[in-house]
Amino acid sequence: MEVITTHHKGDMLFETQLGNHTLEIDVPESMGGKDRGPQPPEIFVASLGSCVAALVANYCNKSGLNTEGLSVDVMYEKASDPTRLAGVKVKVDLPHADISGREEAVRRVADRCPVHQTICTLEGVDIEISGKAG
Repeated sequence: MEVITTHHKGDMLFETQLGNHTLEIDVPESMGGKDRGPQPPEIFVASLGSCVAALVANYCNKSGLNTEGLSVDVMYEKASDPTRLAGVKVKVDLPHADISGREEAVRRVADRCPVHQTICTLEGVDIEISGKAG
């Protein structure tokens, strides 16, 4: 099983170790954050956008489609009761690729993103939260 570990660095700043990479994560100002890094929901949204972008770029590369300028926008709203992200919309832009007749294929490729698939099947995902003291 893969493991990603997050450590509290103090002053509501967190550091996450992802393999050979380190990511600093902050919290909203209302929780004592100071904009020293992205907030957890932003990282979640970024993982969706980058996953979609990677799969679309891979498809385009294999299909001989131009990926120059490829971008993925993920729009979302914050909702409450329960606190969550809502209204998530993903927009893929391939400004220099002629995808005429391939729009549906690009959408299907984007739909296969593991992050997207996980979000869409969250009822089937078992997330066990445990803790220990001392």
